[in-house]
Amino acid sequence: MFKNTFQSGFLSILYSLGSKPLQIWDKEVENGHVKRPHDDDIQSNVLEIIGSNIQSTFITCPADPAATLGIKLPFLVMIVKNLKKYFSFEIQVLDDKNVRRRFRASNFQAVTRVKPYICTMPLRLDEGWNQIQLNLADYTRRAYGTNYVETLRVQVHANCRLRRIYFSDRLYSEEELPPEFKLYLPMQKV
Repeated sequence: MFKNTFQSGFLSILYSLGSKPLQIWDKEVENGHVKRPHDDDIQSNVLEIIGSNIQSTFITCPADPAATLGIKLPFLVMIVKNLKKYFSFEIQVLDDKNVRRRFRASNFQAVTRVKPYICTMPLRLDEGWNQIQLNLADYTRRAYGTNYVETLRVQVHANCRLRRIYFSDRLYSEEELPPEFKLYLPMQKV
């Protein structure tokens, strides 16, 4: 999808305020929903993924199962709200041995497990909104001893609220981020 696109800085694949936030995504929903409610904490519309079974309720990008993202930027950043329920997401990458590998993070797992094609990791979320940052190049090197080439697919399972998912060439400080990539919390009235 983005293979022939010049990639530097930031590349956003989901933004909850866009006119069609799921334009390049496919959704699978069983006993749940994917909606765009208003979040009171940040006074903004967000994408909400809720399901009784996290395996059967998710969004995946790209929408076409045969297509790949082709994103070479090594940092994945997700702005996600902790709903105090089971939640997981999965990233599929390609390494320099031409092997597809997956990283799955979930808030119900206690230990990291590395198998030949999948690495599962525990995820600890703070109350409310969180910024999850993954250095995919570092993870690929540490888990498999190979080099990260590109991200092929991103899948986000229930239960969470999403504001934005983007890739970047490095980690940026809050001051360096463009305004639309920041998460503004409204001022508390005294």
